[in-house]
Formats: sequence, structure tokens, C-alpha cells
Amino acid sequence: MTAPFRSFVIFAEMRTGSNLLEATLNALKGVTCFGEAFNPYMMGWPDKDELQGITREEREADPMRLLRKLFDKPGHLPGFRYFHDHDPRVFDAILEDRHCAKIILTRNPLDSYVSTCLARETNQWKLNETETPIPAAVTYDGPEFREMLSAIEQFQQRVMHRLQVTGQSGFWLGYEDLRDPEVMTGLAHWLGRTDIARVDPARDQVPQNPRELADKVRNFDQMQADLQQIDPFSLRRIPSFEPGRGPAVPSFCATEAGHGLLYMPVRGGPDRQVRDWMAGLGRAQSDFTQSTLRQWKRKHPGHRSFAVLRHPLYRAWTAFQHLLTDASADLRQLMRDVHRVPLPADEALAGLSQDAQLSLFADFLGFLRRNLNGQTTLPTRAGWASQTEVIAGFSRFSSPDMLIREERLAEEMAALAAAAGIPMPGLQDLTPPQMPDFLRDKALLEAARGAYLRDYVTFGFGDPA
Repeated sequence: MTAPFRSFVIFAEMRTGSNLLEATLNALKGVTCFGEAFNPYMMGWPDKDELQGITREEREADPMRLLRKLFDKPGHLPGFRYFHDHDPRVFDAILEDRHCAKIILTRNPLDSYVSTCLARETNQWKLNETETPIPAAVTYDGPEFREMLSAIEQFQQRVMHRLQVTGQSGFWLGYEDLRDPEVMTGLAHWLGRTDIARVDPARDQVPQNPRELADKVRNFDQMQADLQQIDPFSLRRIPSFEPGRGPAVPSFCATEAGHGLLYMPVRGGPDRQVRDWMAGLGRAQSDFTQSTLRQWKRKHPGHRSFAVLRHPLYRAWTAFQHLLTDASADLRQLMRDVHRVPLPADEALAGLSQDAQLSLFADFLGFLRRNLNGQTTLPTRAGWASQTEVIAGFSRFSSPDMLIREERLAEEMAALAAAAGIPMPGLQDLTPPQMPDFLRDKALLEAARGAYLRDYVTFGFGDPA
């Protein structure tokens, strides 16, 4: 079946062979690749300031105009090359266009990096068989390579994710595929050119540096040692199956004092103390929508915002106490029947000894670990969700100016209140409760770390002093 493609894009990076691929495609009748059409520094190719009658200034003002111009080729298959640092304004339009074929070209990133460094060193970016390669060697720069690697990985993951959520597929090519006639023929057929029996790769370009890396990198041993620090398999990654959270704007609280102060509460922390303190500063406002909060922000230039972090073990204890006293009877019964937290009957909860509560709390921490790892059918509730995910949810609307540790609430709020133009904030009223000493049990601390490892790593929590 002929693919219904009317255009194409080559997602690639520098020194991945995209010039060779472009030359191969341009040799096909009815196919044209317009170079790096959205490279901020040129129009398609080096030293070009105009493409298809559109200037760089016109592209800068409206990139969609150039995109429409390139793709408006009835009976023809036009395309271009797009790298991670090209004009981001056309990215969504490209990905959403199901009639635009997506070709993803990759290469060993270390080879690409060294090749890029050599090209910069020699100013020799393409080589044909009549030209002589300029011999050179480069010095490996670890931070530079890791920065490049991170940018490329993020871009490729973004492309792959968008293809998945839009139900599209791409044609994946490796650097070594570009000189394989069978693969190039398969690409042409995938693009809809089934009338072509065979595609021979372009021969007007030859490999520039067919030498071992040891011959191209001056500090090869240092490079090997540095590469050992890179974790290609993400072995130290903390797995997260916790569902994402929204910004929770209706829970925010603002005061008119000074330039304005906005509290972004993390459920399970010292919420009541903070809200009472803010009410004492002057008129407080809550129950925002995203629209009304934006209006409040516009009316309060110089405002400051904050959230308060509580130690994960103490916060889990707060969630457990809420379960015992304020949660619904149905939730407690679900804990008994399904989630391995053997709570006594509701009428016996009030008479539980501290030791009995701590034993049940240990079971509750085990439940939290399973729940946050996506191993239970019960949705993760705001009161026990990881603070990492709660703060990430805030950032989908607005990030707080300051994250304050509960134990330093008064000291750190003094600086924030001063920045918000509040000269006498009355910090003596801002003393949150301390974590009970009976929670400083080694087994409980280990269980809390197991449940909230992301919070411990992200925010630097340790065992309480």
C-alpha cells in the first residue's frame, strides 16, 4: 500500500550523515530535500539567506510561512532536515502533520561529537573523492560531550513520545545504513515511491575520517576514563510509576501584604499554621482558578511565592493519623481487606496505644511504597503523594520562588517576606510542630526512605537530627 505522504522531515544531528542522505534523496525524481531549512544561522545551506523566495527576516517573523511554502508542492515530495537546535516554532506543526513522513537518523553520539570537533578544527564539513582530507586530532571535552549527549537524548525522546501519542511511526536509520542500497530502496518505497526498483546511495561524498578514535583524539585515555562516568543504561535512575499531578491552583492562598505573597501548599505539611499566619498579615485570598490567579499575579508585581517541605517520615505519619481519624470508613476498610494494613475496627481506633499505632504505621509505610510504585489499584492521594511530584505539578502552572524546609520555616520566611516588601511579618506565630521523637526509629526511617526515595534524593532529606 502506498504511504499517503506529501512531505518528509529528517530528524538528525550534526555529523550523522544527513548530508549524504539528503544527496541520495535529491537524486530521486520528484523528491527534494531543502537542507536545514529552519537552522537559525542559515537558510537551508551555509551562506544562504533566502529559500524559495523567503528571506531569513521573513522566516524569523513567521516560520510557518516558509513551512507552507516548502510543503506546497503538489505531485512532488518535499522535505528538509531538522536538528534539536532548529526553530522550535515549527516542531509541533511537523509532528502533528500525518502526511509528513518522519525519518529519524542516528549515529553513535561519540563518533558524531568527535567528527563535529574535527570539522570545526579543519573547517572541512563535506568531502568528495577528489578532495584530500585535512589530517587533524582534537581534544575531548567531557562536559561539552555530556551536554551535547543530554540535548540529543532529550530531543529524540521528545520525537519518539510525540510519534507514540499521535499514533504515527517513523523510519529509523543508522549512520551505517546510508550506504546500503537495499535500505535506501526500502526508504524510498516507504515514502511511497514504489515505482523505483533500486536506490543507489549518493557517491559524491566520502567518509572524512575513517580512522580509529585513538588516532583522532589526543587525550584518548582521559576520554575513556571520563566515559566510564556516563551511565548509558540509567542504572542509577530512580524508577517512578507515580502518576503526574496537576498544579492544584484552587488550594493556593495569597495575601495582599507588601507586594503580595503566594502560598502553594503541599498537603500533609504545616498548612494550618501557614494559613493562619498569612491571614494575620492582612486580607487573604484563596479558591483561585488559573485565570484569577494570573490576574492576581499581574496586579501584584514583585510578589513572591513559596511551598513548605516536611520530612517524608513525619509527613507519612501525618497521612496515617488522617487515615485513623478523618478518612472515610470505606478507605479504612479497604486498607484492612486489600492493602495489608490490619487496622482494628473503627470503634477501637481511639484507644490504640502508641506502640500499636507504630506497628500499624510500619504496615502503612509498606502500603505507601507499593502505592507510589503503581502496585495498587488505589489512586495516589495528595496527602501522601511524593513531594517531588506535587512540586512538579505546581510547575505545570508556576514554580514557587522558594522551597522552605519546615524546620527552618521562620528563618527562611524572614528573607522571603522582606523580598515581598513585608517589613514586620510576625514570625513568632510561624512555629510549626516538631516531629515526635518516637518516630526516630531506625526501621521506620528505612521504611520511609524506601517509600519516598525520590524525595530523599531530590530534596536532600536525611535522618532527622
